[in-house]
Amino acid sequence: MIDAANDGTIGDNAYRTIRRDIIFGQLRPSEKLRLEPLRKRYHVSVTTLREILNRLTSDGLVVAEGQKGFEVASVSEADLREVAELRLLVEGHAVTRSFENGDLDWESQVVAAHHKLRRFEDRMIAGDRSARDDWKRADWGFHRALIAGCDSRTLLDLHGQIFDKYIRYQILTSAFRGERGAREHAELLEVAFARDANKAREILSVHILGGVEFIIKARNDAGSVPWVNQYSEV
Repeated sequence: MIDAANDGTIGDNAYRTIRRDIIFGQLRPSEKLRLEPLRKRYHVSVTTLREILNRLTSDGLVVAEGQKGFEVASVSEADLREVAELRLLVEGHAVTRSFENGDLDWESQVVAAHHKLRRFEDRMIAGDRSARDDWKRADWGFHRALIAGCDSRTLLDLHGQIFDKYIRYQILTSAFRGERGAREHAELLEVAFARDANKAREILSVHILGGVEFIIKARNDAGSVPWVNQYSEV
């Protein structure tokens, strides 16, 4: 997941870095992943790099091309819609379980996560796009906090993988919904306190599917420009 801790083996750290670079557009859709340049860039052996790319293939972020090597997974409107539907299914179920099981500590974590997110949303709304990466990490943190009480590591891991793919599309189109998205986050905070899972799923549907339409509009407004992150330094 995008805010994973930065400890572990060299291979684990390189895996997290490459994964993050794909999600945040430093490695672009359909880009060929040539081993020698990547080995130098991420300071790992070719053997370790192959293991990482195979792992990312399992995650759905890299595609293995048989004898031709690897490339970053492509993006499309159809894939975005599928990712969004999966996210809604998994997150809606996880929220229901979390609302049933969450305790006072869980509520405190949700409040803290929303407070952090709101700060970065305010900066983005004010036009400070340098906060973009921190905003997306805070967005992930808030949604993660909402479902953290679900008491299922498998469910949390699955949600993390799907959420990262969704975020990738937001980053590639620099899609930020401003006050509308912020208001929906505030509504989710309110229903979390009320433990109203039905209302939470309704808000999530508006939030996630509304985000899809916003991303597609941003893409269409760009015309024939490829899916690229206009803020990427690559």
